[in-house]
Amino acid sequence: MVDITHKITTLRTATAQAIVTVGSAETIQAILDKKVPKGDVLEVSRTAGLFAVKNTSSAIPDCHPIPIEYTGIHFECLKESIKIEVTVKTIYKTGVEVEAMHGASIVALTMYDMLKPIDKNVEISTVKLLHKKGGKSDYDVKQSPSLNVAVLVCSDSVSAGKKKDSAGKIITEKLEKIGLTIANYDIIPDEIKEIQNNVNQLCNKKTDLIILAGGTGLSKRDITPEAIIPLIDRRIPGIEEAIRSYGQERTPFAMLSRSVVGFKGQTLLMALPGSTNGAAESIDAVFPSVLHLFQLLNGFDHGK
Repeated sequence: MVDITHKITTLRTATAQAIVTVGSAETIQAILDKKVPKGDVLEVSRTAGLFAVKNTSSAIPDCHPIPIEYTGIHFECLKESIKIEVTVKTIYKTGVEVEAMHGASIVALTMYDMLKPIDKNVEISTVKLLHKKGGKSDYDVKQSPSLNVAVLVCSDSVSAGKKKDSAGKIITEKLEKIGLTIANYDIIPDEIKEIQNNVNQLCNKKTDLIILAGGTGLSKRDITPEAIIPLIDRRIPGIEEAIRSYGQERTPFAMLSRSVVGFKGQTLLMALPGSTNGAAESIDAVFPSVLHLFQLLNGFDHGK
């Protein structure tokens, strides 16, 4: 199965349709009058659809087992056809469109099985997805704003050449994948004054986004939060919580991180962990959705 461990949990919904056509209006009337020999067609097929939705992962190899939190099955009986709509909802990391389509298909097949003794012209058609919603794509910024972005790696060992920079590189790679360009990239030691000087210089250059990697732990030299908190005008606790919550689902050590996010003037500062995994997971947790902030800032537009 596809790896979905990096995905965010959101409300996911999907509605699928199937149409069952019959040979005559008499068949529809028999369904409505509950005179089909095999039983109540609508209720039996509805029950089959509910089971199908919940057991989709058992039938479709690449579908993940997911918690189904709502299934609605609705029928519209027309002159010589029945329109089936199945809506499925979950709060999870992956969508439910296959579950909805599987449910609609099984509802239709159940109808076919129950009606074939009285109508040899029953036919299933138009199994399709009507719409879906949820997931990271629904909360993405449709077009990445043109931003001045800087990455500062805060590390004594990396700045001294004793250790390779991996956190900064993974941050850069992930940001570039969503259409951002890194205009400034520097490696500096864990020194409060040096961190503050670099941040102030970048803010004076009207940098829109500064990501600092490293120094958010609890060792004596982890001082990035102490360096940037005095510079921040407005903290954004929700982003900080989202980063830690996402990390906590993957390792209990995420609770030890002191990631800090906030605005200094019009510049967004983000202090993220210096480990490769911590940096990567922090970006996955909030990007590209966090870019919506720049659209809220007075209709952000550099005209670039």
